Amino acid sequence: MTQKLNQFIKSLREKKGMSQQEIANKLAISRPSYIAVEQGKKELSLSEAQKIADIFGISLKDMETGLIPDYEKYKEMILSFLRIFSLNGDGKIPKTKLAKLLYLADFAWFYEKMESMSGMQYRRMQYGPVPDSYFRALDELEEEGRINRDNKKSDVILISENKGSKKEELSKMKKEELDLIKKISQKWQDKKTRELVNFTHGQLPYKLCSSDEIIPYELIIQEDPEYVY
Repeated sequence: MTQKLNQFIKSLREKKGMSQQEIANKLAISRPSYIAVEQGKKELSLSEAQKIADIFGISLKDMETGLIPDYEKYKEMILSFLRIFSLNGDGKIPKTKLAKLLYLADFAWFYEKMESMSGMQYRRMQYGPVPDSYFRALDELEEEGRINRDNKKSDVILISENKGSKKEELSKMKKEELDLIKKISQKWQDKKTRELVNFTHGQLPYKLCSSDEIIPYELIIQEDPEYVY
């Protein structure tokens, strides 16, 4: 077991407000044995790992990556970019460009803080890195009346915040995270989608992964600072 996984399990337990004894009981092991797990001195069996995943309501894949996706926060990141773009323009962002901006925010945050902003897992697709649930997030935001999709003038689908809807507070976003999103927006707002696609395709995380592979956040650490976003 890696030290990262040990810390991840401990963090999950503490966030859940559970004691070491409670988890040990659910695993049918002694408290000292469970403490050894958190200290990295004892390996978990597959069945024990599955039990821990079930206790915390996550998947084994989440345990492997050490990330817990915050889907609602990811949706707030979408709205954050739309609001910032509306301050200096019409607020409409091409769907492909928006996906890349979200990727840059998550990986740039990891570069600075060693953690993802949303915890989403990005897959290496033909047109760039994108989470599997990106399109579902857009569908839900549209169904909730929070965004509009416009593709009447061209084949490009433009995403914008619904100006007629009540602007709800982005409660999951920290000021420092919004500041980073603002910096990324300022750099790329006037650039064409193709320029942003070329940029992300040239980064190490995309270049080092195979088609359809989940891109490890750790790869961005190898990137030059000026080429993170």
